[in-house]
Amino acid sequence: MASSPKQAPTPKGIKFLFGGTAGMAATVFVQPLDLVKNRMQMSGEGGKVREHKTSFHAVLKIFQKEGLRGMYTGLSAGLFRQATYTTTRLGIYSTLFDLTSGQDGSPPNFATKASIGMVAGATGAFVGTPAEISLIRMTSDGRLPPEQRRGYTSVFNALARITREEGLFTLWRGCGPTMARAMVVNAAQLASYSQSKQFLLGTGYFQDNIFCHFGASMISGFVTTCASMPVDIAKTRIQNMKVIDGKPEYSGGIDVLSKTIRSEGVLSLWKGFTPYYARLGPHTVLTFIFLEQMNKMYRNYASTAQC
Repeated sequence: MASSPKQAPTPKGIKFLFGGTAGMAATVFVQPLDLVKNRMQMSGEGGKVREHKTSFHAVLKIFQKEGLRGMYTGLSAGLFRQATYTTTRLGIYSTLFDLTSGQDGSPPNFATKASIGMVAGATGAFVGTPAEISLIRMTSDGRLPPEQRRGYTSVFNALARITREEGLFTLWRGCGPTMARAMVVNAAQLASYSQSKQFLLGTGYFQDNIFCHFGASMISGFVTTCASMPVDIAKTRIQNMKVIDGKPEYSGGIDVLSKTIRSEGVLSLWKGFTPYYARLGPHTVLTFIFLEQMNKMYRNYASTAQC
């Protein structure tokens, strides 16, 4: 019997393309949660009366004021963020993974994987910061009085206007906290997802399938949310702040955290926890589902083309 032809490896360019596309597809489903998370993090800023008591209250208010379409405000920025951040992150990670693998093809150890994950996350965050700042501003606009809204019509309109009105370097405002958050998220996700999956498989109730992946993703999402939210709220407020008479509202991430704790309490650093957590787990699962399906279709296409 003739042996089946050896499967050709997927080109790196295709892997990067699929990674970014999978992240964009997942974002279409979780964008409303990103919107609610950002609104919750801006609620009560500077000791003002909190606009939203809970995430459910925020959803209700957004529906009442902005309608169903309002829940997808900033979608273009969310998609562009995935196209820049996720594609870069996966590309850097894949490249460094190959470089640190053994001569026999054995994967790098856990510490090395965590390290390259942090490097990849930080690099991707730097590239994705312009899209991130556009997303923060677009999703926060609806909470402001009409005369104070920026009124960006799309991510490209946001990028052009920010550059024209505030200068090119404003696109990287909050870059430090954004990169720090990405490093925390990548490190926490790697450690907690691996351990959670190992734990679930060890119970005897799970097999290595989508149900196990979903469960591990949700546990990992909880741990990652707890670890990264203080950095995330600092990033959100810095990127949404306005410069009045040449004086910015915050001097940096530490200033945001100290002012937030002083005026709103320590627990406010985890404001928007529910939508953040609800977004992180499903987004990870959906990204991998879409990624697996695209890889499967490509392998079928490649094998058909060889025949």
